Amino acid sequence: MPPAPILFAIIAALLTLLSLFWLLRPLWREGSMRPTALIAGVLLAVSAGGIYVWTSQWTWPEESLEADNPAGMVGRLARRLEREPNDVQGWLMLGRSHATLGQYPLAVRAYQRADRLENGRNPEAILGMAEAMVLQADGAIDPRATRLFEQALVLEPQSEKALFFTAVSAQRRGDTALAIERFEKMLQLEPPENIRGVLQQQIDRLRGAAATTGPVMAASAATAGATAAASAAAQSATAGDKPRVIVAVSIKPSLASQVAAGSTLFVFVRAPGRPGPPLAVKRLPAVFPVSVELTAADSMVPGLSFAPNDTVEVSAKVSNDGSATPKSGEPIGRVRYIVGRDFKKSVVIDGLSP
Repeated sequence: MPPAPILFAIIAALLTLLSLFWLLRPLWREGSMRPTALIAGVLLAVSAGGIYVWTSQWTWPEESLEADNPAGMVGRLARRLEREPNDVQGWLMLGRSHATLGQYPLAVRAYQRADRLENGRNPEAILGMAEAMVLQADGAIDPRATRLFEQALVLEPQSEKALFFTAVSAQRRGDTALAIERFEKMLQLEPPENIRGVLQQQIDRLRGAAATTGPVMAASAATAGATAAASAAAQSATAGDKPRVIVAVSIKPSLASQVAAGSTLFVFVRAPGRPGPPLAVKRLPAVFPVSVELTAADSMVPGLSFAPNDTVEVSAKVSNDGSATPKSGEPIGRVRYIVGRDFKKSVVIDGLSP
């Protein structure tokens, strides 16, 4: 069925034609007056349509005929911004939409437009740009992204996202003191209990690593060896208690032909609705079916992983070029997973990324 406005227009047009027919019927009966009746009918119909268009307050956008799917909605927003290029909130929304669809280069461009309109003073635009760069680079935080996160932190000192990414960047370049400072600031913002535990664990790990570089390292080799042995034994004893995600990945037969020889399978574990790097990722040859187990050892960021009873999203995607960056048209499948409750769940690659 057509949309309500179009259905109304069709009914109105039919009623207009019926009314004209009824009014002009006497003239039509007179053979000599038929040309006059025809001309009068056309003029009346055109006049009625023109008056309606002129007086109506209804906007008839061409986008209303499109399907309401995510890609269609993003396309409508992009076309609207072509007509309204100074809409900062519109560019921010377009950036978020492209990032959600995995279109990170387009997300960066949209956030850049918003940033230029705000003369570099909009923290959301700067954070969006930086985060899209990180996601496009498979979780790597390069110097340019780091500068943007630091710039956003100056504008919004309480930004959890800016604090987190600058802490991770500092940790990776060996600036332990700054990393601890940023993680501690995140703790002061009273995050959820599960996030608080991860942050505290990361702070303790960083402090422990810093302590081992001091005079304490003067312990004897025999003592160090005994400690290492005890630690290995403890890890072996508790290995079975480590949280893990186990999935069986398969592909829909109709999509199997799209998997080229030498393709790569990526399996991601993410926190639903939370942006940023995945909690864990594994890269494997794209051979199906295959069982995949992910643990904290597969985390991209030390200390950022999943815990028992966490609800996570496990996604599996095939990349013909070996890149983890999402691309439109790649075979993909997803499933929800409860850590510690689900044992092995099936992930079927049954669709294509938008």
